[in-house]
Amino acid sequence: MSKGAGNKRTGVFVPAVSVTAGPVLEISGLTVSVRGEDGERPVVSDLSLTLARGETLCIAGESGSGKSMTALAIMQLLPQPAARIESGTIRLRDIDRGGIDLAGLDERRMRRIRGDRIAMIFQEPMTSLNPVLSIGRQLVESIEAHTDLSRADARRRAIEALKAVRIPEAESRLKQFPHELSGGMRQRVMIAMALALKPDVLIADEPTTALDVTVQGEVLELLRDLQREHGTSVILITHDMGVVAEMADRVVIMRHGRMVEEGTAADIFARPQADYTRELLAAVPRIGTGVGRQKSAEQKSVEAEMPGSVAVVNDLHVHFDLRGGFFGQVNRRVHAVEGISFSIAPHETLALVGESGCGKSTTAKALAGLVPYYGDIVIGGRNLAGLGRDQRKAVRRDVQMIFQDPYASLDPRMRVGDLVAEPLLIHGIASKEERSQLVAALFERVGLSADQMELYPHEFSGGQRQRICIARALALKPKLIIADESVSALDVSVQARVLDLLKELQREFGIAYLFISHDMAVVENISDRVAVMYLGQIVEMGTRDQVFSNPRHPYTKRLIEAVPVPDPARRRPRFARLDQEIPSPTRKIGEEPPKLALKDLGNGHLVAVS
Repeated sequence: MSKGAGNKRTGVFVPAVSVTAGPVLEISGLTVSVRGEDGERPVVSDLSLTLARGETLCIAGESGSGKSMTALAIMQLLPQPAARIESGTIRLRDIDRGGIDLAGLDERRMRRIRGDRIAMIFQEPMTSLNPVLSIGRQLVESIEAHTDLSRADARRRAIEALKAVRIPEAESRLKQFPHELSGGMRQRVMIAMALALKPDVLIADEPTTALDVTVQGEVLELLRDLQREHGTSVILITHDMGVVAEMADRVVIMRHGRMVEEGTAADIFARPQADYTRELLAAVPRIGTGVGRQKSAEQKSVEAEMPGSVAVVNDLHVHFDLRGGFFGQVNRRVHAVEGISFSIAPHETLALVGESGCGKSTTAKALAGLVPYYGDIVIGGRNLAGLGRDQRKAVRRDVQMIFQDPYASLDPRMRVGDLVAEPLLIHGIASKEERSQLVAALFERVGLSADQMELYPHEFSGGQRQRICIARALALKPKLIIADESVSALDVSVQARVLDLLKELQREFGIAYLFISHDMAVVENISDRVAVMYLGQIVEMGTRDQVFSNPRHPYTKRLIEAVPVPDPARRRPRFARLDQEIPSPTRKIGEEPPKLALKDLGNGHLVAVS
C-alpha cells in the first residue's frame, strides 16, 4: 500500500511511499507497571512488535490482557502517577531519517507528535468529545494546533475531513454539539478528527464495540477506505475476533500482559499455535452454526405439558412527550414503541433485535413496569393494566431483569450475598437463616462459591458480576427473565460461559427469556424465536431458522449481512452502506408514524408490508 499525503503544515503534496520502506513503529521490550496497594505489578511485560507502513495490525485479547495499556503507552497517556513505562523503547520511524523514542519524550515534545504523527480513536466517542464545544470548534482547534493554516483554511480542512468520513451536510454539522449526533456519527467525527492531520499511525481502541452491527460494518469499511487513500498504518485493538478477521493483516494475541502468539491473520485463524488462541477462537459465536439446531425429545415433551404463555403483549405503545418553544409546551413526541404484539411461552427464548433507538429496551422496561405504556401486557394470565399496587408487586416477582453493565447494577457498598438476598427481603420471603441458605444455593448454581457471599462487587471480574446478577434474578423463581444486552460487555470466552449458564437454567427451571441484543451471532445461538424491530415496530418475526435461513425483510437481511465473519478467507469485499441515517422516531404532535401490517408467510413467519 502506498501513502500520498499533503504536507501537514503547508498543504504541499508529498510523494507516495511504499509499504516496503520499513516499519513506521517499533516497540522493543516494553514493560508497563501499575502501582497498587500491594506494590507495583506489570500489566504489560516485555512486549516487542513492529508496525509496517500501510499495515493493519490487530492486538486481540480479553479484558486485562494489556491491549489498551499498550496503546496508552505509545501515546504517552498512561494514568499518572499510578502507571509508568518501566523499561523498553517505542520508536517512531521517519521516512528519510532515524526515529524518535517516544518513551523518552517530555510532555511538551509529545504533544506535538500526538494527533500530528500518531492519532487515537477511543471506544466511547461521547467521553472523548468535549460536550460543551461544537464539533466544528473541536476539529478546527485541533488542526490549528498542529499546522500553520489560517482559521478559514483549517475550517475547510475540517469540512473535507467530515466529508471523507461520509457525514452528510458536513458544513452544517460543524455547528452541532456531540449530544446532537448518534453514536455512529460521533465515532465518525472522532475518525475525522484523527485523520484530519493525516497521521502516520492511527490507533483504534475498540472503536466499534459500542456500535450497532450495521454501523460497525460502515465504520470498519470507512477505516479501510481511508487507509487505502492515505496509506496510514493502523493498530486496531479489539476482543471481537470477527473484526480481527475482517480487518487484520497481522495479529498479536495478548494474555495477562504478554504476547502469546503473533502471525498473519490467515495463519492465526487457520493454524493457531497457542492453546489460548485456540480457546479464544472456539468461544466465538459464529452466525450459521445455530440454524437447524433441534431441541431434544425430552425438552419438547416438557414444553408441551407447560401451560400457555408466560407473557402476552398486545398493541403496545410507549411515547415520550418533549417540550419546547417559548412557553415550554409539548410540541414533539418520541414514538419509542408503536403497536407491537408478541407472546413468550415457558422454556422459550424470544430475541428482540435491532439497532439503537429501535425500542428494544423500552419494550423491556414496559414489561417490567418501569415506564408508562398503552396497550395490554399480560403476565401469568394477569393483565397489568387492571391491577392495584400490591397486585402489581406480586406480578413483578414473575418478571426479573439482567442489565448490560453488571457493575452499574450492583450497589458497590453492599456485600454480594446481601444483594442477591435483597429481592427475598423486599417480598418478605423466608427467614434470615433460610434466605442465607437460599442465597448460598444460588451462588453454587451459577458457578460461584458460598464463601464469596461476603465479598463486594469490585472484588469480582465482569463475568462473575454478571453471574451474581443472574443469581439475584433467580432468587424469586421468576417465570420470565428479561436479559437486556446482558452479554455484550463481556469478553468472548466469558460470554460463551454465561450463555451456556442461561441455557442450563432454562432447562432446569423452565424460565422464559426475553433476550435483547444487537449481536446477531449471539441471538442465533440462544434464541428459539426472533423479532426484528425498526423504529418502534416489528418488521419480521419467526422461528430462529425462519429468520436466519430465510430473512424476508430488507432490514433483517442487512442486519445479518453486517455480522463480521471470524474467518479471513470469507472477508466481505465491500459492505453496503445505508444511503441515509436511520430516521428519527421523534415527530410533531398529531403527526403519526405509518403503521406496518404483518403478513404471515406460513408457519408463523411474519413480515411487515407497508
